[in-house]
Amino acid sequence: MVLFRRSLGDILRSRRTELGLTLREVSGAARVSLGYISEIERGQKEASSELLSSLCDALEMPLSDVLREVADAVALEEAALVGATPITPRRTGAVVASAA
Repeated sequence: MVLFRRSLGDILRSRRTELGLTLREVSGAARVSLGYISEIERGQKEASSELLSSLCDALEMPLSDVLREVADAVALEEAALVGATPITPRRTGAVVASAA
């Protein structure tokens, strides 16, 4: 089973380590307890949208980028489970008129 929270945690931890930040530093910047961030990074807790926004600010990463990376990771995991090539649809913002 693919878990969104596990992929999210992996992405957040990767970004934090990429920036060379400790859990304590992110905790202070995001105003979220260190233990809770650790649980989110390990995929043990779900992050609310408000908390996720605070973490993204602390990690200097747009929420949309985090969600995109998580969606791509989930798509790859799903494809691996069924042995198929992942298809990642991208929204273009184009509006298609119906000919009805």
